[in-house]
Amino acid sequence: MKLFALIKKEFHRFFHDRRLIITMLLPGIVIFLLYTVIGEAIHTEPPKYDYKVYVEGESSVTSMIQSAVEASGNTVEWIPLGDMEAARKEVEEGEATAILSFTEDFDLFGENSAVSVVYDPMDEAGSGFYSLSLAVLQQVGMKFSIHSEPLASDESIGREVMQQILPFIIVCFVFSACMSVTLESVAGEKERGTLATILVTSAKRSHIALGKIVPLACISMLGALSSFLGVVLSMPKLMGLSVGMLGGYRFGAYVLIFLLILSFVPLIVSLISTISTAARSVKEASAYTSVLMIFVMIFSLVTAFVPAIGNWVVAIPILNAVVSMQGLLAGALPVWQSLVSVGMNLVYTAGLMFLMTRMLSSEKVMFGK
Repeated sequence: MKLFALIKKEFHRFFHDRRLIITMLLPGIVIFLLYTVIGEAIHTEPPKYDYKVYVEGESSVTSMIQSAVEASGNTVEWIPLGDMEAARKEVEEGEATAILSFTEDFDLFGENSAVSVVYDPMDEAGSGFYSLSLAVLQQVGMKFSIHSEPLASDESIGREVMQQILPFIIVCFVFSACMSVTLESVAGEKERGTLATILVTSAKRSHIALGKIVPLACISMLGALSSFLGVVLSMPKLMGLSVGMLGGYRFGAYVLIFLLILSFVPLIVSLISTISTAARSVKEASAYTSVLMIFVMIFSLVTAFVPAIGNWVVAIPILNAVVSMQGLLAGALPVWQSLVSVGMNLVYTAGLMFLMTRMLSSEKVMFGK
């Protein structure tokens, strides 16, 4: 009976604590929402392309490729190849899709029969046409050589990698830096009883909130910048590229990335501080912050699965900074989007500071009354 009473006591404690129930159920809800968004993005109808392909030599394979292109809902325009260098330049600049070159008497499938495809793998249309053409050529069943010539440079490959990976890594490191110094900022003082001493003084609640967030944000910024510099300087070497590739970005891009980090560090600190204020213990604050970290990671990854995000993203905290950083790392310079994102993140930070001030004034939140 004593064992039954102990079991009943634990069940009663859990099912009568709304915070524990929310903490337990929220990860499943987050996973459901994440997989739903990713699934809808992956299974949407693929875009349609109007391929413009230069052709050198004659082969019946072109009609087979055209049938496959039309079957996939796309169209293709075949243009006889004149100047190879001019055609390569068009492919590099995205004005043409690819160059398809057949050797003389290719359809006889002799020992020297070969076909080459020049395309830009960083271009979705070019990589799509290459994959489709390669599938058709492999189905022909005759012996001939297939040569592909990707036009992407190390710099463009590096930009693509950094564009996708770097914002996620930056956000993760920033969140970790903020969490390490902020988690017990209020909840820890609640447990130690020092917060009650501060609250009975004449200090304004807004000053207490500022006194928490401002120094913690500055400390977190040091850790975030250290992590950022380490990642930026090591990423090219990690990918086998030249460190000098970083010089391909304009100075304004680095300034905007710094401003974006500068805007969401205090936002994350304010979020964790607000959670720490609402929590009754450091352990409870840690559980809530873990759920928050899942949301932050989702925001920093979602653009990898949903590439066509509209301008409305500037209104979404943290996600706006991630999308802006991806644009900057891709070689664009979305100044207005970056500056609006910085401003919105600062507005959200001010709102969280106001909320924290109200929570510090609530006896129910502070003392459980």
